[in-house]
Amino acid sequence: MTTTAWLEATATEIHSYGIDLRMRFRGIQRREGLVLRGPAGWGEFSPFLDYSGSELVGWWLACEEACTRGFPAPVRTRVAVNSTVPVIPPDQAQRWVLAQGCRTAKVKVADPRSDLSSDHDRLAAVREALGADGRVRIDANGAWSVDEAVEAITRFRSIGLEYVEQPCATTEELASLRVRLARAGIDVPIAADESIRRSGDPERVVALEAADIAVLKVQPLGGVRRCLELAERLGLPVVVSSALETSLGLRMGIALAAALPELPYDCGLNTSTLLTSDLVDEPLVAVGGAIEVREVSADEVLLGRHAPSQERERWWLERLATTRRLAEAGARGTVGP
Repeated sequence: MTTTAWLEATATEIHSYGIDLRMRFRGIQRREGLVLRGPAGWGEFSPFLDYSGSELVGWWLACEEACTRGFPAPVRTRVAVNSTVPVIPPDQAQRWVLAQGCRTAKVKVADPRSDLSSDHDRLAAVREALGADGRVRIDANGAWSVDEAVEAITRFRSIGLEYVEQPCATTEELASLRVRLARAGIDVPIAADESIRRSGDPERVVALEAADIAVLKVQPLGGVRRCLELAERLGLPVVVSSALETSLGLRMGIALAAALPELPYDCGLNTSTLLTSDLVDEPLVAVGGAIEVREVSADEVLLGRHAPSQERERWWLERLATTRRLAEAGARGTVGP
């Protein structure tokens, strides 16, 4: 079925959006995408701009699942979450963490705008805000070499790190890092994110013993049910994280976290607070360190308020059409998924 035919037959609404971030995050200042309403509810299609080709297909499959199939039955009613700390000054980071009210914080490090000293200062401020019982994890987004990662983790471990997310870019580097850390007597777990969602071979993480924890993101990995299947195959503890979506997209991540048989770590799903606004009148935001598992619907006024220019809307609709064609070709076996 063509994209146009699918939309006419299935989606009752489709809207593009553009919402500014409160602060620069992941190299962007504005989040854009599409939200669609189908017979089962709302879904979101908002791949980052650095995704292209077959990488886009998972984002569409996740949206289609939410719109047409809904979500598996939950096994919990609340999902414990972490606050996410961008690259900001230490005093601002401390205030941000205190305002979030979560017991765990994930701190971005290894950004071009920071160095080890400024990262350490920000981490120390976050630790002070959380206290000794709080949990601090860091995310380097694959920016370090193995040598750089060993140096950084050695320097930061006095903070008390719960784990380090994607310290190096490749799965092979993560495996090498784990060996180096073990030999140095440094017991800090490694979590794999990009090595799972962008490598094309997530199970290689297990084959190479490259990580202790798997970070799963619903949109890039193709939906809640695909993530549940992947989690079972990997056999690693799972952290569910967001792709910086609106609450309509976050609902997809909440559905995964709510359906996992075990959820030993707080999830990275309290990211709607990074947006200056949302598309629902009651956003999915942590209260007492957890987000309630509940349905959300787009608000007509907010959809209108955050509608982008006609040019950006056309661009996103064309991106969706291209992705749908790739998905259809993949289903026919003519290209990879």
